Amino acid sequence: MFILWLYQDSISFHWGVLALLVMMFVALLLDAYLGEPKKFHPLVGFGLWAKFIEKRMNNIPGKAGYLGGLFAVLLTLSPIILIVMCFYWVSGTSIVSACILQVLILYLCLGWQSLQEHVSDVWQSLVIDDLGMAQDKLGLIVSRDTKLLSADEVAQADIESVLENSSDALFATLFWFLIGGATFALFHRWVNTLDAMWGYKNSRFYYFGWAAARLDDVLAWVPARLTAFCFVWVAGEHRDRALECWQTQAKHCDSPNGGVVMTTGAGAINVKLSAKASYDGVLKQKPRMGAGAFATTKDIPQAITLVRHALVLFMAVTTVLIVFIYYIGAVL
Repeated sequence: MFILWLYQDSISFHWGVLALLVMMFVALLLDAYLGEPKKFHPLVGFGLWAKFIEKRMNNIPGKAGYLGGLFAVLLTLSPIILIVMCFYWVSGTSIVSACILQVLILYLCLGWQSLQEHVSDVWQSLVIDDLGMAQDKLGLIVSRDTKLLSADEVAQADIESVLENSSDALFATLFWFLIGGATFALFHRWVNTLDAMWGYKNSRFYYFGWAAARLDDVLAWVPARLTAFCFVWVAGEHRDRALECWQTQAKHCDSPNGGVVMTTGAGAINVKLSAKASYDGVLKQKPRMGAGAFATTKDIPQAITLVRHALVLFMAVTTVLIVFIYYIGAVL
């Protein structure tokens, strides 16, 4: 693990893995109790930087735009080098300061509490039968057109959002922190942000956004399947159905990772998700995702609960593995 290698001159290996576990729990607690910063968030600042780059580099016509997009990705992500250098310097002066910095960055990378709040806002609007407000609030977290959606279609899109984004904003962030510490977690979130901004198959981003979208696919491949695996194991009586949806439906989805998470999650709570969606006025038929009846308002809390249970499982397994590594290190 990169973070342990970074600290190898200051603390022993077995204490390092224990510190890693503690930092994860502290960051999760900060996210749960503080949520996102209200006035300034580093990902927002990164988004402004990405807009600055895109405005100046997304001007290459045709397939040459692939190369322009690749250079734009490299340039936009280049500040990560400064952050790595900062970690080297801080870890050499104070291990406590380095750990605090790791926790702070991981906390800022986690988006689970914010996601829950946005999804719950949509649900609460549906509960009080304010469809217009629900459509507006849904529009803050999805890219599809929301103004013509029915209440059930809003609920289905809301569930899709919590399932798919839980992988990016929660499980993938924790996974990459385990692999390489805060710098890896931050790198993943930056790439995921670029995909959200540039990864569209429209005339503006078809070529330019290709590199960002493919890099995000690579970084999310393992975490998405770990997320789906957790969904299967906490699905209870719907476990077999969740696994079947993963095996038979995910391959028909456009996203190699989002499809895995959404089909498995929908099967785990025994609902079907949106059959169609409109993007920029163009109606698109979607492959079947899930089982049972189409999701309605009452199913939104089930989706949130599913992710919470999956998080408990993920952290429990992580704790067992890290304690085992700690024990082996102590013995050796």
